[in-house]
Amino acid sequence: MQVADSVRVDGHCEGRFAGVADAFAENFRSRGEVGAAIAVTLNGEPAVDLWGGFADSARTRPWAEDTLVCMMSVAKAVTALCAAMAVDRGLIAWDEPVARYWPEFAAAGKVGIPVRWVLDHRAGLAAIAQDMPEGAAYDWDSMTGALAVQAPLSAPGRSRAYHSVTLGYLVGELIRRTDGRSLGRFLAEEVCAPHGIDYWIGLPPALHGRCAEFFGETAGTLFDRSDPDSLMCRAMAQVPPQDFNTGQFRAAEIPSINGIGTAGGVAKLFDGLAAGGVLDGRRLLGADILAEATTEQWHGREDLLGHTRRMALGFALGLPGHLAMGPSPRAFGHTGAGGAIGFADPDAGLGFAYAPNRMYSGPGISPRLSALVDALYAALA
Repeated sequence: MQVADSVRVDGHCEGRFAGVADAFAENFRSRGEVGAAIAVTLNGEPAVDLWGGFADSARTRPWAEDTLVCMMSVAKAVTALCAAMAVDRGLIAWDEPVARYWPEFAAAGKVGIPVRWVLDHRAGLAAIAQDMPEGAAYDWDSMTGALAVQAPLSAPGRSRAYHSVTLGYLVGELIRRTDGRSLGRFLAEEVCAPHGIDYWIGLPPALHGRCAEFFGETAGTLFDRSDPDSLMCRAMAQVPPQDFNTGQFRAAEIPSINGIGTAGGVAKLFDGLAAGGVLDGRRLLGADILAEATTEQWHGREDLLGHTRRMALGFALGLPGHLAMGPSPRAFGHTGAGGAIGFADPDAGLGFAYAPNRMYSGPGISPRLSALVDALYAALA
């Protein structure tokens, strides 16, 4: 379907979701979309799988069915799933100290910090305190070593500050210490490869040619460098935006922010979580553990971005009046810097994913995303 000058939208959309397809096309016509994909999996079946526009800022490479794109912090929900699977297998426990599994972490007053506070952003480790060398984000041992020896920046258990980058290293090290595999390898071998899900934390180099360029203004995003002394800027210090389209960034495991995949793959994964943790008829984890992982831990303002959130154990929860994840307070998933999202809605029985390549840098939720979610739930009403 031609939607604007030289812009096509392709894919599949069930008739009752025609409004979603219309909203997606309108994003290209009037809301500044360059390239994107949207997918909805409903009760195990693909209901919407659309892609369109261009995979590069120069608008020379059409977005294809198998185009991959970085969805930024959508990775936090996927990392949360890996943590919940580790709990389900008895490798870690929510209320055990991190130092039980990672003894070096006990340094500098952190001996009592439980796994739970890492996952819900209350560990007091939203940024690395020491100056790190250029490229530190790609050196796992340097990042985890720095986190192990530093003191909390704020009172653990009481302060709430979004661990924008550090959460991935903290959870990833817990997986590595207890399972023996990196988080990206655990995800690939236990979740994505067995279920045909196109999503990676640590993209194999052979697949880099499928990647869309990820670009846009950083002002107003997590990557805004206008206030270098702010907690937000210090939290993102090791991840320069100019790295986003490099092979080094794509191949690295930065489990908080560099998950790369297709909207269709992410929607399928979250549909399985909406069904209680069952994908393709096979159990990923127990429904009881998933229920614990998606139980609200706190609701209020956090200190890194100043946003109001409802946080579970690594998963963000649906927030009344903030309809990025629809109207259900039981919805869970995560947004990604620039406007991406992946979420599960157990009430509607669906998984949803939206994956654009041009970052939205305005306040609040991207109007491109809002239009799609509004159209979806209008069709379900």
